[in-house]
Amino acid sequence: MKITFYGHASLGIEVSGKHILIDPYITANELASHIKIDELKADYVLLTHAHGDHILDAEAIASRTGATIVSNAEVASYYARKGFNSHPMNHGGSWKFDFGTVKYVNAIHSSVFPDGTYGGNPGGFVIEGEHKNIYIAGDTALTYDMKLIPLRTKLDLAILPIGNNFTMDVEDAIIASDFVQCDKVLGYHFDTFGYIKIDHSDAKKKFFDAGKDLMLLEIGTSIDL
Repeated sequence: MKITFYGHASLGIEVSGKHILIDPYITANELASHIKIDELKADYVLLTHAHGDHILDAEAIASRTGATIVSNAEVASYYARKGFNSHPMNHGGSWKFDFGTVKYVNAIHSSVFPDGTYGGNPGGFVIEGEHKNIYIAGDTALTYDMKLIPLRTKLDLAILPIGNNFTMDVEDAIIASDFVQCDKVLGYHFDTFGYIKIDHSDAKKKFFDAGKDLMLLEIGTSIDL
C-alpha cells in the first residue's frame, strides 16, 4: 500500500492495483501548485464530507477518469444526480471493494456543499487492504467513538488532522492515537490556511515525547506500508 500526500487533506492510495483519491482539494491550494490533477489516476474518489476544501476537484477528476465517488448517502446521491458513478455509505457500514474493505466511521464536524446543499453527516474511513489497515479520520474533533475502531481493526497507520481551529490539534491527535491504538501517525489538514498553520518541529517533538511517530510529508511525496 502506497500513500501519497497531495496537501491539506488530499491523499492518493495505491492498493491492489487500484488508485484511490481522498478528499481532492488541490487546484485552489497554493502549496500544491506543482500537483497536476489531470495527471492523477483514480478508480475511486472517497469523500469524508461536503466542504469545499475536500470536494473541490472531485468532479473534474471523476469526469476524466470515470472514478466511483464513495461517501455518505447524501454526498453520494448529490454526485449521482449529476451523472457520476457513486457508492453511498453510512456510519458503521462497510463494503468490500475490489481493493479491500472500507468502513465509514464517525467524525464530529459539519458538512454542507459550497452551493448550500446539505451534505449529510461527516465521517472518516477505515480501509483494510493488502494486509495493511489504515484509518483516515477526516475533519473531526477528538471523540470517544475512536475507541471502537481497534475493537474490530488493528491499524498500521492513523491519518489524523492536526491543524486545530476547525479540527483537533496536535495534543488531541496524540490522545486520538491512544484511542485507536496506533502509534504511527500521518498528520494532515494543516498549514493550508492561516487558521491551521502549525510548528512542525514542535508537533513532532510532542509526538516523540509521547512515544509516537508523527510523519509530516512534503506535498507530492509518498510512504509505503
